[in-house]
Amino acid sequence: MNRYLKDNRPLLALNVLLVAALVAVTWAPPADAQNAAPPREGRIRGDYTMVSGRVNAGGAAAIYVLDAANREMIALRWDAAKQSLTGVGYRDLDADGRSSPGR
Repeated sequence: MNRYLKDNRPLLALNVLLVAALVAVTWAPPADAQNAAPPREGRIRGDYTMVSGRVNAGGAAAIYVLDAANREMIALRWDAAKQSLTGVGYRDLDADGRSSPGR
């Protein structure tokens, strides 16, 4: 073996490992996004809108998050003690539309 190859064995081994890693990454199955597979249980990817407003009880400000694609809405309020958003309410807009208001 000539002197050049003997001195550069670690570099050659590193190059072989890098090429093998490149081949493995290239041939790996692709990572699919959220909607690549058909939705489970009829739920589709959401289309969200967020609006601020007031809550009838308590008088504190709230955030209303509307999922137009799944026709759902949640209300969230900031809890300063826990330093997090807490859920105040949830509505299924399809169910509300099907129900008949009673007095």
